[in-house]
Amino acid sequence: MKTLENKFERALFSSRWILTPFFIGLIASIVVLLGGFGKELWHLVSHFGSLSEKDTILGILALVDMTLLANLLIIIIFSGYESFVSKIDVADHEDRPGWMGKVGFSTLKVKLISSIVAISGIDLLRTYMILDEPETNISPEIVKWKLLIHATFVISGLLFAVMDYLTSKSNH
Repeated sequence: MKTLENKFERALFSSRWILTPFFIGLIASIVVLLGGFGKELWHLVSHFGSLSEKDTILGILALVDMTLLANLLIIIIFSGYESFVSKIDVADHEDRPGWMGKVGFSTLKVKLISSIVAISGIDLLRTYMILDEPETNISPEIVKWKLLIHATFVISGLLFAVMDYLTSKSNH
């Protein structure tokens, strides 16, 4: 019976590798995001002299938004892979990020919600900047929903941070 239990536990432990395709998919999504980033950057560069100040700012905000999302994906890929699949053996590499190997699941949640708050804030800023343009037709109802959703993200982020703080304090 113990042999059967050991085989089951080895199989269970090996099942963590099933997560690998998810991480490969996230890497592919960064490549897709890079394509969108390149298109937006090309649009800004190729229309350099003809864009209004508002359009330039909106284009730059779109680039910042995509960069934040790409950073978030990298954090999720690295910390998720290290937490659930296998350690990444690059400890001696000079370019190894300082946070790598130190981001636990609770820290990952706080980083995730912080990035979502930043992305939501950028979207809200974009909405605010185009409100007075007649061709946009953004209703006050949409603005209210965006504000409500952003506020929900902010409150959730604060609650995650408080829970993380209380959990770390109780563990010491």
